Amino acid sequence: MDKKRISKIKLASWISIIGNAILALLKISTGFIFNSLAVTGDGIDSSSDIIISIMSLFTALIISKPPDKEHPYGHFRAETISTTILAFIMFIVGFELFKTSLHNLINFSVLIIPSKIALYVTGISIAGKIILAFFLIKNGKQINSNMLIANGKNMQNDVLISSGVLIGLLFAIIFKFSIVDSILAILISIWIMFSAIKIFLETNAELMDGVKDQSIYNSIFKAVKQTNKAINPHRTRVRKLSSLFVIDMDIEVEGHLTINEAHEIAKEAEKNIKKKIENVYDVIIHLEPKGNEEKEKYGISGKDIV
Repeated sequence: MDKKRISKIKLASWISIIGNAILALLKISTGFIFNSLAVTGDGIDSSSDIIISIMSLFTALIISKPPDKEHPYGHFRAETISTTILAFIMFIVGFELFKTSLHNLINFSVLIIPSKIALYVTGISIAGKIILAFFLIKNGKQINSNMLIANGKNMQNDVLISSGVLIGLLFAIIFKFSIVDSILAILISIWIMFSAIKIFLETNAELMDGVKDQSIYNSIFKAVKQTNKAINPHRTRVRKLSSLFVIDMDIEVEGHLTINEAHEIAKEAEKNIKKKIENVYDVIIHLEPKGNEEKEKYGISGKDIV
């Protein structure tokens, strides 16, 4: 359990909660006072980001728990599940924006903004969201947290939404041409739904015990090759627990070796693997006598990697 990583997730979540709370309060109050439905809607969207950030904070508390009898691998998958939920929330927000914008476009709804204050508030919101998005994505990449990265991408989507609102307001106030607001909103909503699907596919691979970056197998087999007396690494399987890797594999050794000697080879192979690959949670090695011809399914062999 990486306490520093969990602390960063908690800090990022609190900053996101406070930042979105300020922006949501500013936009919703401005929308009500100056009768701007566009800005009010943008503020409600920021309110949903508060819920997402609270979910991230709650997830950090879950993954900080040590392994137990029911969860011997720990609670790291909670981060993956939260990221999947976030993808669904993003998709729903994008779909609702698409539906509303299409309705307004078909019915030629007119956007009426009685005050230019809404422009300034929307501009402040865009600046705030850019800062939050940069902060979350940067920290997410530093600690390899898909959840923070996904939240940061959600903030980027919010920048697009607020930018669409801003452009729509400008056209309504300056050019008296409000239909652009609906057209931009439709394009933005499609981009949001696309981003949500992309995040879901990434997390789905992890939930299904898959690894998208197949180069990790090359690193494993190179590490075993550097291990003295280790032969034919095969039936190798890698899965992720949040930012961590669990590696399960078979290695052949000479059949005349003692258990102690074979065990030392396995220990050296594990050590070499951890040198080549960062964030390894566990390495499980099954030893077999050289030339073992059992019919084994599932897993990647060193012979499969070119």
